[in-house]
Parts: sequence; C-alpha cells; structure tokens
Amino acid sequence: MKRDAFFDNAKLFLIILVVFGHAMQPMTKDSEFMYSLYTFIYTFHMPAFILLAGFFAKGAKDKDYVLQLAKKLLLPYFLFQAVYSGYYYALGDDSWYNGFFHPHWALWFLISLFCWHMLLIGFKKLPPLLGILISLELGLIVGYFSEIGHTYSLSRTFVFFPFFLAGYWLTKEQVKKWQGTSVRIASLGVMGVVATCIVLFPEFSSGWLLGSKSYATLGIPGAGGWFRLGVYVLASVMTVAVLSWVPSKEFSFTKLGRRTLYVYLLHGFFIQFFRKIDLFTYTHWLDIVGVFVVSIGIVYVLSSKSTMTLARPLIEAKLPRFRTKVKA
Repeated sequence: MKRDAFFDNAKLFLIILVVFGHAMQPMTKDSEFMYSLYTFIYTFHMPAFILLAGFFAKGAKDKDYVLQLAKKLLLPYFLFQAVYSGYYYALGDDSWYNGFFHPHWALWFLISLFCWHMLLIGFKKLPPLLGILISLELGLIVGYFSEIGHTYSLSRTFVFFPFFLAGYWLTKEQVKKWQGTSVRIASLGVMGVVATCIVLFPEFSSGWLLGSKSYATLGIPGAGGWFRLGVYVLASVMTVAVLSWVPSKEFSFTKLGRRTLYVYLLHGFFIQFFRKIDLFTYTHWLDIVGVFVVSIGIVYVLSSKSTMTLARPLIEAKLPRFRTKVKA
C-alpha cells in the first residue's frame, strides 16, 4: 500500500511538538508567555498523536497479534524503563528508581498503547458511537479515584482511550475532509479563541491536559467530570483544527514521520541532560526560537538511519543488518 504523505507529515509535526513541549517545560515557570504556549500545545498534540495511533490500529488481527504487540511495545517499555533508571542514577536524580510499573517520564505511552490495543479487541465489536460514549464515560469516571494515577499508566490509558478509539473508526476520506477550505478557515478562529482564553485565564492548570491526575488533585473533586468533559471537547476541536493544516504534499523530510517511535523513546536522554545542566532557561522571547531549533535538531538526529541502525536492537529487538558486497 502506498504511504500517504499527510499522515507522515502529521506524525513528524506532532513528534516535533512532543520534543518541543518537553524541552520548554522548565521554562514555563519563568514566563507566562511560555506557560501559555505550553498549554496551547498540550490542548491537542497528545490527543492528535493518539488519534493517529488508533487510525493505524486497523492492521493485523491474527492469532499472534498480542504477542507481536508485546514484542513491539512491552519489551521496549521494560528495556527502556531499566535504561532510563540507570541514566537518571548517573545524572544524580534522586527519583531514578521507579520500579517497572511506574513509567519513567514519557514511557507511559508504550504501556498505554498496548492497553489501548487490548481494549480495542472488545470495543471494536460495539457500534462506533456506543463504544466511544462508553470510553468517554470511563475517562470521566476514572478521575474520581485518586488511587488511579501514574501506576501502570492507568489514568492516562482510560482518559486518552476515546481518542484512540475515534482514530480506529476514522476513515481516510473523513480525515481528508478536514482539509477543506471552510474547515481551515474555521480552524483559525478556533485556535485564535483558544489561544486568547489561555492568555486571559493563566490560572488554568495544564494538569487537566495531561490525563494523569484525579479531580481531587486538580482541586475540583466534585464537578471534575464536567470539567474534563469540556477538556475532551476542547482537545477534539483543536485536534481537527490543527490537523486540517497539515499538508498532503510529500517533502524531502516527510519520511522522518515514519520513525517517530525512535524519537519518542530516545529524546529523553537529550532532554533530561539539558535540564540537568539548566540549558533551557527563559530570559528573552527569542529563547523559544532557540529551543524550537534544538527540538527540530533532536528529531532529525534521532530519525536518521544511523540512529535506527544503532538503536534497533533495543527498540525492535533486531540486530543491525550489515550488507557486504562480494566481488566475483
């Protein structure tokens, strides 16, 4: 099947924002502008990324499906959980040891992605609308239990599952309709309104967008479900608005969007080191340009063939292949 440049462009754009968001996070304490930009990005970048993951979950369904997923997702999770523990210890981080069931930093995505695929086995048998409504209900209910949080990535698994399920039911034709002129014009208004609201209400906690905290932790134990429902609407509208502007044309860099797993798993080594040496600090608005350029550089390096060759044994449990030419 011929690859669609739109999806590779979208994944590349979103993984750049993932790295950028992680890089700029320490700077949000120094500037309201940085915090507003950080919050704006988090309204859509993970929901959109998860939506695309669900879209590509339409593949293999044979008897080895679960074993293939375990090899692709769980094995790298356990390996990188151990590797990051050692790396944090080397950096002198007191929280270096998390055990295997409290994901380090960005590794929650792997264990949640595995769980979403497992949930999909049952949910795909339901009518699409009913399944999505049930998944939304689960995402709303889970916030009332403070015991459900980072452990096993349970909170994020249930909170973000509606986006994964919606992506599974989406068709390519439906996604292409988002690129219509009317949708793009409307999306500019949507993004403008959201950006304005974020600036006007800086007290809004970005914790609502992370999906890992209970309503009690976020300060609204009673009406938190209604608040999260609003966040669902916000994230859905912003996801469509942003993806509507992703180009369908193939560029020289489009192919990098096929290697997002490598970037996602490896960029933490750069980000955590840069945080340790306090590289990301805010003194001037131009600092954001520098951090963005660094983020693009990290994505480019980690998407390279050299990185893939070196990291493949760890990420895909495959030894690198070295081709030799033998002359007769």
